[in-house]
Amino acid sequence: MENVKPKYDTIAKIPASEFELYHGSTIKEREMIAAPSLTFLQDSWRRLRKNKAAVICMAILVVIILVSIISIFFSPHNPTKQNVAYMNLPPRIPGIDINGLNGKAMVGGQLVDKYAAANVPDNLNYYFGTDGLGRDVLSRLLMGTRVSLLIAFIAAMFDIIFGVTYGLISGLKGGTVDTLMQRILEILSGIPNLVVMILMLVVFEPGIPSIIAAMAITNWIPMARIVRAQTLKLKDQEFVLAAQTLGESNFKIAFKHILPNISSVIIVQMMFSIPTAIFFEAFLSFIGLGLTPPNASLGTMLSDGYKTFQYLPYLLWVPAVTLSVIMIAFNLLADGLRDAFDPKMKE
Repeated sequence: MENVKPKYDTIAKIPASEFELYHGSTIKEREMIAAPSLTFLQDSWRRLRKNKAAVICMAILVVIILVSIISIFFSPHNPTKQNVAYMNLPPRIPGIDINGLNGKAMVGGQLVDKYAAANVPDNLNYYFGTDGLGRDVLSRLLMGTRVSLLIAFIAAMFDIIFGVTYGLISGLKGGTVDTLMQRILEILSGIPNLVVMILMLVVFEPGIPSIIAAMAITNWIPMARIVRAQTLKLKDQEFVLAAQTLGESNFKIAFKHILPNISSVIIVQMMFSIPTAIFFEAFLSFIGLGLTPPNASLGTMLSDGYKTFQYLPYLLWVPAVTLSVIMIAFNLLADGLRDAFDPKMKE
């Protein structure tokens, strides 16, 4: 038999001239860090930016908050001023000729220009219409959004002050103190918020103080339970045990070691509590236990709008859409922050 040459012998050899000597230091390049060093907040912001829904919601909330604050000084009309001659005017937006947005409405089966019938000047426009007392709906919406957000943020501050302090004490002390404090929480959580609100009306008049007082009694309980659970998880870690060995007090351990490590959990829980407080205020105002006229909130506007929904639907749709957008935006932003602060939660 003839000797068959191996197949690899037939492969063309690459000439040495095609190779180029590498002059770089491979040891240094291997030790180089490929990505820049990021802090915890920078890394969280990097992950948050990847969540498009959370970023969009954050931009929407920033715009809503800024507009509601600026409207204190620059409002289209006086939100509490009544003008019976211009009552129940439909929305009119200059340059838009669409029924429902051009100042025309159906009256007796016919399309009528309500602005011309009320002798409204051509340069006077109500973009969201007027209510049954002739007040500008847009101005009242800005005022109502501002009041609802104010109540929600104050309630969130009470959550942080009461809930975080209570949870830290309960988790660090442990034993009998922890058991007693948790039984108190169970008693408070068993009281319905509506009952607490009615009791607050006995002490306070209906308004912002009574709503905040009702929220301050019960709404901080979830925050306290979450902080306690995180404290129990961290109190046996090495850095806490080292601080105890060095003789640091429980106050320093709580606010210097534990609190910074659970700050992300607190922020996320606070973001979830804000829409809950907004809905609670809207519910109380809707049933007549919230703000009193002529003050406006999203709840009072919903209460006024549903009565004439069949004839003047915009009075209900405007505050309802605003309330829905704010609550959805806060919840989506809270979800994004939770995933950004703790990527394992996404699993």
